[in-house]
Amino acid sequence: MTHALAVEDFTAWEDQVSAADVCSHPIRLTGKVDAVNLATGETAEVFRTWTDVTVPETGDVWRDDSPLHVACGNRRESVCPSCSAIYKRDARQLVRAGLAGGKGIPESVAAHPCVFATLTAPSFGPVHARRERGGKVLPCRPRRDRNKRVCPHGRDISCPVRHGEDDPRLGRPMCPDCYDYRAAVLFNAVAGDLWRRFVTYLPRHLARLGGITGKQFRELVKVRFVKVAEYQARGVVHFHSIIRLDANTDDGYAPPPPGWTADLLCAAIKRAAAQASALAPVCGTDRALLLRFGPESDFADTRIVREDQGDALTRDAVANYIAKYATKTADAPGLPSSRIRSLAEVRALRCPAHHRRMIETAWQLGHRQWAHMLGYGGHFLTKSRRYSVTFGQLRAARADYRRAQRYDSGQLDPWGRPVDETTVAFIGSWTYAGSGYATSDGQLLALMSADSAREH
Repeated sequence: MTHALAVEDFTAWEDQVSAADVCSHPIRLTGKVDAVNLATGETAEVFRTWTDVTVPETGDVWRDDSPLHVACGNRRESVCPSCSAIYKRDARQLVRAGLAGGKGIPESVAAHPCVFATLTAPSFGPVHARRERGGKVLPCRPRRDRNKRVCPHGRDISCPVRHGEDDPRLGRPMCPDCYDYRAAVLFNAVAGDLWRRFVTYLPRHLARLGGITGKQFRELVKVRFVKVAEYQARGVVHFHSIIRLDANTDDGYAPPPPGWTADLLCAAIKRAAAQASALAPVCGTDRALLLRFGPESDFADTRIVREDQGDALTRDAVANYIAKYATKTADAPGLPSSRIRSLAEVRALRCPAHHRRMIETAWQLGHRQWAHMLGYGGHFLTKSRRYSVTFGQLRAARADYRRAQRYDSGQLDPWGRPVDETTVAFIGSWTYAGSGYATSDGQLLALMSADSAREH
């Protein structure tokens, strides 16, 4: 009898996990879906999460409710590996469609001028870093001059170590007292404003380099982009972006006029990144910091995207790179995955001292809503309207595909007609019943299933 119950429980867990796309922390909903005949007003029940059970001995009827499990949809790999994997695959398709076509985007976009640009933050103090040249790892911060090895606080800020990729010291300040935590947190807070100013200035610099006015440029060329924010080891965000030039036409995907080259776009990107700036008010004072992108590589590192030509990046490599970081957050143990509600939570954190200091600084500067994100409150993946497809279109296509798998002969409404939004309307009534599986075994099964799927 015990074995039979165990098998039955396992089957129930398996059904829940499958319904929620092996999500490790799904949303539980109770409710029903009704279909309404738009011609007659007749209503029919299509689905409900409960069944009415009659007790034979007494004739009493009681409600057996089995909540519907819906995937959480969290993009963070550390929170939900399954939902994060789906988001990453969608991000890759979104990015690649704008590079090589597909998903309704013409393949001719592959010939448009296209640049992969990285915009980083300035230095806020010396930190441990991994440097490479010609495939060889170099010493972190070698200093021969003894007078330059000691900071004003008496600490040695040199480091002859060749750091490995997983060295926990990477990104940590040489001297915490020298490191400008206030400026680092405020840069994260205004990073979104810096990007918006960069996007505003970029067409202006393209017009100047092309020898025309801004109005003439807007009539001829459109700038399309997709960008992703990534945390560096020091806890400061930087942006990776794909920027493409199209003609300003009705279809939106024609190549730009001759003369608008990728080299010209690279030069304009560097100028726009150098001009972009934002004022960040300092909480509790009447002062503000003027913040810019870092001056490394002339304020922006640019590489032309085309297929197997010299040092240029390939389309697949760029798409994979962008998708990889679309699901990443600050990579440090002990960082909170949700908003911090009190100063006591900050003090109770068990994360590296550097990241705790950034969280404390964000809290003190008034950016408490995003303190767990080290001050950054922007979206991690954004794109211009006509760069490529949208996440909504990809999710709709996946839903249509699964619906076609489930209904081989087409889905029918309660009156036996093919489902048509002009003849029938589906109305759902749902109530939040909690999050996560009812038992810890369900979450464990989901994690095992997701891991097995990734290996497959």
